[in-house]
Parts: sequence; C-alpha cells; structure tokens
Amino acid sequence: MSSKRLYKIVKTFLQFGLDELVPKKYLPWYVKIARSSLFWLRNKHQDKNKAERFRIAIESLGPVFVKFGQMLSTRRDLLPDDFATELALLQDKVPAFSGESAEQIIIAAMGQEVFDQHFKDFDLNPLASASIAQVHTATMLHNDEEHEVVLKVLRPNIEKTILADIKVMSLFAGIVARWLPDGKRLRPVEVVGEYKKTILEELDLNREAANAIQLKRNFTQGRESDKVLYVPEVYSEYCSRNVMVMERIYGVGVGEIESLVAQNVNMKLLAERGVEVFFTQVFRDSFFHADMHPGNVFVNATNPDDPTWIAIDCGIVGTLNREDKRYLAENFVAFFNRDYRKVAQLHVDSGWVPSDTSVDEFEFAIRTVCEPIFNKPLSEISFGQVLVNLFNTARRFNMEVQPQLVLLQKTLLYIEGLGRQLYPQLDLWQTAKPFLENWVKEQMGVKAVFKKVKDNLPFWNEKLPEIPDLVYDYLKTNREAQRQQLLMLKKLEQQQNQHSKQVVTLTLIATLAICLTIAFT
Repeated sequence: MSSKRLYKIVKTFLQFGLDELVPKKYLPWYVKIARSSLFWLRNKHQDKNKAERFRIAIESLGPVFVKFGQMLSTRRDLLPDDFATELALLQDKVPAFSGESAEQIIIAAMGQEVFDQHFKDFDLNPLASASIAQVHTATMLHNDEEHEVVLKVLRPNIEKTILADIKVMSLFAGIVARWLPDGKRLRPVEVVGEYKKTILEELDLNREAANAIQLKRNFTQGRESDKVLYVPEVYSEYCSRNVMVMERIYGVGVGEIESLVAQNVNMKLLAERGVEVFFTQVFRDSFFHADMHPGNVFVNATNPDDPTWIAIDCGIVGTLNREDKRYLAENFVAFFNRDYRKVAQLHVDSGWVPSDTSVDEFEFAIRTVCEPIFNKPLSEISFGQVLVNLFNTARRFNMEVQPQLVLLQKTLLYIEGLGRQLYPQLDLWQTAKPFLENWVKEQMGVKAVFKKVKDNLPFWNEKLPEIPDLVYDYLKTNREAQRQQLLMLKKLEQQQNQHSKQVVTLTLIATLAICLTIAFT
C-alpha cells in the first residue's frame, strides 16, 4: 500500500468531515490524539450534509471508490436512506487512456502477426471508456468473412491500483466495525470482501467472455425466449485476461426513451420482456446478469412491434443454489397472493430471521409495508421507500443479510427502474406472478419428479450392472462383520467368566482367611 495514496485518502475523508460519522465518545484516546495532530485537515464543506459530503469524497477518490460507492448504493439494508440515495447519483465517467497504449496491450496479448492478419481499421479513439476498461472498434477477418467487432481492453496497471485501494478500504472497514455504534450490524469487513471478490472477477476478461457465452447459450437453442434477450457473439480464440473481442452491436440505449418512442417501439411489451428476462435468468437458469444498468442494456428496435433486449458487459453475474431459488420463488408467490403469514413463516424456516421470532408480529410488519402497493402501476409505487420500510423491518426483527442475494437485489432494482422509465403503467405483480407460479409447479410437481428421474438415468444406467456385485459384497461384508462380532462377544463372555471365577476364588480365600483368624484368636 502506498503511503502517499493512504495519506490522500485520509486527507480527503478529513477535509470532507467524514470523521464525524464516528461519534467521538466511541473513539479511544489515542485515536483522538491522532485526529488532533492533523489539525490542518479540517472540514471544508460544512455547508453540505454528511451524505452529500460522503458522495463527493467518494467521487474525488477515483474509479475504484466510485464503483464501491455504486455497490453500496444498492445496500439499503445497511445504509441510511439519505446515504443510499446520494451514492446512487455516482457517475462512472473516466477519461480515456491513449489509443496507442490500448493497441500495444492488444498486440502484446494476441501477438503482432495475429493482430495484423485478422484485424484492420482499428480505431484509436475509444468507443466508450469506463473505470476498468475501454472499448475500441475494428474490422475482423474470421473464417474468411469480415465482422464488425469491438475490443475491450483493461486499463494499464488497474489491478495494482485496485488492490492498493482495497487494502485501504479494509483498514477503514475494520475501524468502522470496531468503533461505530452500528458497526457490527453494518458488517463493513464482509461488504469490502464482497466488493473485492466482485471487482477482481471483473479484471479477468476471460471470465467475462465465458459469462457472455453462457448467457447467450441460455437464451438460444430454440427456446421460446430467443427473441427476449440477445447477447453479442464472443470470439474466445482472440480473448485473454486483459483483452476481449466480441461482435459489435447496434441498438438504442434503453435509457433513450424519446428515441424509442419516436421509432414506435411497443413499450409495454418491452417492459414486460424486461421482467421476463429477469425472472428467466434467476429461476430458470440460476445465472443472471447482475450489472444491467442503462449503460449495459440496449434495444433492437428493427421491428418496433417485436423489440429485443441486448445485454453487454457480463463481468458481474450472480448465481443461486436450489434452496435459495425455492425459498425465493415461494416467497414471491406468497407475496403476490398476499399470503403474508406464509412469507413470515418461510423467513423463519429458512433461518433468515431468528427461530424465536414471533410469526404473528413479523406477518403484521410485512403486511404493513406491502399491502399499500398492490394493484398499482409502477408509476404510483415508490420502490425506494418500500425498500427502506422493508429494511427497517428487517433490522427490527434482526434479519440477517444474505450475501448471495445482494446481487439479486441490485439487479431487481435495475429492472424495476428500467421498467418504470419504459412503461410506468406496467403492473409488475401481474406480469411476474404467472411466470413464478409455473416455475414453482415445474420445480415441485410431477414434471419436476420426472425430470429428476430423467436427469439421473445415465448415472443409474451406469451403476445398474454393478448392483448384483454391490449387493453380494455388502452381504459378504455384513456376514463377515457379524462373524467378527460373534467372535468378539464370545471372547468378552470368556473374559467375563474368567473374571467371575477370579472374583469367586478371591472371595473364598478372603472368607477362609477371616475364619482362620477368628479360630486362632
């Protein structure tokens, strides 16, 4: 960790008065002395509230902290509402690095000969630039055909910068966990660890390429949802850890509402398909794009009456295990049916709230938050306020944060936000309810049993010829074990009999000795 970088971070935090977040009464004497010794670093932004100062400080510290702030903005279970709202305003706009440097990185990754033979018209001016990587366009010769492609290139030395900043974040997380009154519940060390895992995965473009290939495969192969989501083709033979080559797509940014309306796109269908994309990825595939903000989502509006979502940047994906999926699906269905008792009971059964929680009280709390928003279109629902109320309820009942659901929550917020922009009259509940009810039936009904048997047939078919031998070995082993047990029992019986004879003999000798003593006295 660079001492210069650490000083800059401490200086920024103090000049924005962020030390005020930890009440002085909780600080030990040596921390107070250290703070006083930095007397020249005072709060220069007293005209702003704490949440705003926190957001501006994060912005000034650069892209690594900006991405961390963006992640924190989705954690309304951990942050006060004003902080989460401020962090949601963070913009990840980073100046591009030189196109010549990008070209040299690409050549170093794939070799000069491959680059010269397969790529031409490489544009030194980036098409887009973000905190971790930037994108350049080119024409690629592949299988004797020319393809328009984009080449994504990691920023030089970005991993070193990220690791250094994460060390500083971990240091501050430890301080917050120890000294902040609410530090234990906030779980800052775990949050930083979660962020580290996520951002380091983004630094391996081979992983992103594999994610994109998997996501594309999930939405092809003749399934009904082929037209719902399109993922650009990835040319994995040219990819490496710091370079990724993929098909260039043309579409309308999902946030460009005026352009979509001008092209007469069916906005209701587009919004409904967005909901379908989310629930299909989560419950059918257990593999979902977890970074679907407007910058990563486009619309193919070639046929305005049949619009298709286009997803790029698959660096962050989420997965759910079978148990999490089942609990979530049952919760959603119970929620859509307004069966708050079942929602409460499911939370207790899953261990998400303590086992001694009063189901009646928890049911009433959930009903209070959720009942007012039913049968209303998105335009009349403040999901931000709903989430705040839900998380306040979670705090009240000591509901534990489920790390595996954080990305899911973030994705749901993105989808809900996009749906609100595209078609505010969308009834989210009625759109999602049939999908989830069918999914639950497929997972728990006769069809699910048949599918499980079908999936296990190859294994059973392989093991079937071995069953007679296995039965024989078991019987033989069991017979031998029984024989050994009988021998052991006989041995124990013999030892017990011998021990009994010894006791009897010793007793007789002792009795005889006593009688002789009495006779001679």
